[in-house]
Amino acid sequence: MWKKWGCMALLMLAGCATTPGDERLAERDPLEGFNRGVWGFNRALDTVALKPVTTVYRTVTPRPARRGLSRILANLSEPFSMVNNILQGKPDRAARNLERFLVNTMIGVGGLADHATGFGLAPANEDFGQTLASWGVNGGPYLVLPLLGPSTLRDGVGSGVAQFADPYRIGLRNIGLTGTQQIGVNAGEVISTRSDLTESGADAFLDTSLDPYAAAKSAFLQRRHAEIRDQEDGNAADGEASTPETETAPEAEQTTTSEAP
Repeated sequence: MWKKWGCMALLMLAGCATTPGDERLAERDPLEGFNRGVWGFNRALDTVALKPVTTVYRTVTPRPARRGLSRILANLSEPFSMVNNILQGKPDRAARNLERFLVNTMIGVGGLADHATGFGLAPANEDFGQTLASWGVNGGPYLVLPLLGPSTLRDGVGSGVAQFADPYRIGLRNIGLTGTQQIGVNAGEVISTRSDLTESGADAFLDTSLDPYAAAKSAFLQRRHAEIRDQEDGNAADGEASTPETETAPEAEQTTTSEAP
């Protein structure tokens, strides 16, 4: 059944726009009414639960410890980034993922410290949504997912694939954790991500926006546009020619309830 729905989603994406890999339908936001409803739900959940818990976490956990946890989670994402870079035909970036993972795991104590960046190995993050885009799959409609936040139909499919194909997720399912322990790990990831968004200024960005929903959508789509083109820092990666980009807003567009989706 899941295969059937996955194939249907990909067929829908293939016909959603005229230029493969673009976000034109997402920018038009044909599902805005539904999305704003989910956005309101996520904002309420963030206000009553996630933000207060994250505030306590930030109060009792020293900044170096919070930064260390964020780096460990980033390090654990390197293997899946490597897989996606290979699928996209980017061997140089895939090799960088492997080098970063080895350096930070062995020298950086499991990723607690990011020595790889200091050695000149810049991050080369990729996900399966970006892989689909590189294969010519259009973004499809913009979606605000319950609990997860801003996305597109293509990226939602990519997130679903990641749950089953990401080596980190596979490992979690096979190391003998109880259901309660797995929930605890997932909760820790969400709280860490929410804390990172607070650190980045996402709350202030949304609080000062006339329309937080529109601001978060614009920021998300700009960031995805840059990520798909390996221009996360505003410059083309790996020697590719750069193209003009609109300045990306703060990280308010991350896919989690923490950015008040």
